[in-house]
Amino acid sequence: MAIQTILFDLDGTLIDTNELILSSFQHTFDFYDLHFSREELLQFNGPPLRETFQAVNPELADEMIRVYREHNIKHHDALVEAFPGVVEVVSTLYRKGFGLGIVTAKVDQTVEMGLKLTGLDGFFNTVVTANDVVHSKPHPEPVIKAMHELKADPRTTIMVGDNSHDIEAGRNAGIRTAGVAWSHKGRTFLETFKPTYMLEKMEDLLEIIGV
Repeated sequence: MAIQTILFDLDGTLIDTNELILSSFQHTFDFYDLHFSREELLQFNGPPLRETFQAVNPELADEMIRVYREHNIKHHDALVEAFPGVVEVVSTLYRKGFGLGIVTAKVDQTVEMGLKLTGLDGFFNTVVTANDVVHSKPHPEPVIKAMHELKADPRTTIMVGDNSHDIEAGRNAGIRTAGVAWSHKGRTFLETFKPTYMLEKMEDLLEIIGV
């Protein structure tokens, strides 16, 4: 059946927040005199902040989240931009009447900042953030919630993302998935999770869904 609904992860998929995220982690760990290599920091890009910081130090997790978010918000607009082709493709899908949603582990405030900064606000019929669910990706709850709000059929829905959590969440929700080759962790890493499709560039999505 033809795709009618497209769910997107935000960070690393539609908007390039990679350096902002890494610098925010680096700032936070420096603040607490903790030392991680850049490769180690990459592994923190994707999971919810609470999950990451609780694994590092459960007693300091809440404080670390606060330090991270203060830095992240302060430097957001200087370091964030849409990936090539994203605004054009998303606006085309919107004009063609596809159901569009965001499914992200971010909180409301920074999601709104990113969408507004990159000109993507106004295209999405639903935005599911960390504030809206009990379980984050790879649990299917955020994907199922977005589909419910869009009245979407799993058979005609696809989840597009740059991380393993996106692919697993989509699969766990019983829908098709697409990885993006510009994933910060690399195409090879993402391919090990066997997405239905792999996008070399955002425009490839139009070909997949027949636009």
